[in-house]
Amino acid sequence: MHDISQYQDFFIQYLQNQNIHKEPSNLYEPIEYILGLGGKRIRPVLTLMAAEVFDADYTKALPAAMAVEVFHNFSLVHDDIMDDAPLRRGQVTVHEKWNLNTGILSGDAMLILAYQYFEQYEPNVFRNLAKLFSKTALEVCEGQQWDVDFETRKDVTIPEYLKMIEYKTAVLVAAAMKMGAIVAETSENEADLIYDFGLNLGLAFQLQDDYLDAFGDPETFGKQVGGDIIENKKTYLYLKALEFSSSEKASALEQLFTLQLEDNTTKIETAKTIFNESGASKATQEAIEMYTLKAFETLEKMEISAEKKKVLRTFGENLMGRKV
Repeated sequence: MHDISQYQDFFIQYLQNQNIHKEPSNLYEPIEYILGLGGKRIRPVLTLMAAEVFDADYTKALPAAMAVEVFHNFSLVHDDIMDDAPLRRGQVTVHEKWNLNTGILSGDAMLILAYQYFEQYEPNVFRNLAKLFSKTALEVCEGQQWDVDFETRKDVTIPEYLKMIEYKTAVLVAAAMKMGAIVAETSENEADLIYDFGLNLGLAFQLQDDYLDAFGDPETFGKQVGGDIIENKKTYLYLKALEFSSSEKASALEQLFTLQLEDNTTKIETAKTIFNESGASKATQEAIEMYTLKAFETLEKMEISAEKKKVLRTFGENLMGRKV
């Protein structure tokens, strides 16, 4: 087994060796651009890590890891179009740098390109990867649609929100890990267990993102702190605050989350005060811990060495303890 930074280096080297630049350049240059913007490469790293957990060489999992990363970035290109976002990872988004049509078409090409990476595997492995990938890709789309639907709904429940973030975020983390298991040709039971491990970690990751959006350090978070509050997103923090507040305070919070302001400083601070005073902040931190511990419980069922369990547990602990 290697450490996270080594897996990142292995993947980035593989990515840089891919010959994506083809004609027409207006189709492929945006793909190169978005893939080159960086990021932590968490999903492909998990694919490489999972392959080695089940005794396969990480190099065998590189095409599957590439498929995961290409798909993830495809979803970002289209999400940025839907959100009319000007920036991604501090750089201009694809549809802003080129145009809307290019963003749509290059995104479509990325989805197909992701599938092509599975063609490097033998038929049985290819079938299992493609089957998981198709299921996951559709779930991600369903999660995105729920997220859009929730923007105009006033009756979103916590179970609905958890299902949305499971599909929009957690299933891809889970699938990334299971793809490593499939490439390693481990048992179906072990592959399912590492999927569950990834799913619970993915839920913890998104809930942590929700929490840090409000309470993260502006110097290290990498995004605008309070962005979800500005955009009136009905996050776990918001829904828990409604649940725990008096009817009067809940109404005030609902009213606050209808506002579109030029200066959001007071709005952000007011929302954060309600989150803290209602107990929503504490409940969110408890949920992050609960899903992380559920992931660790899954580890104990896996038939892998104590050393490998420790590697996966350390990854989960770092995720739960992140400040950015």
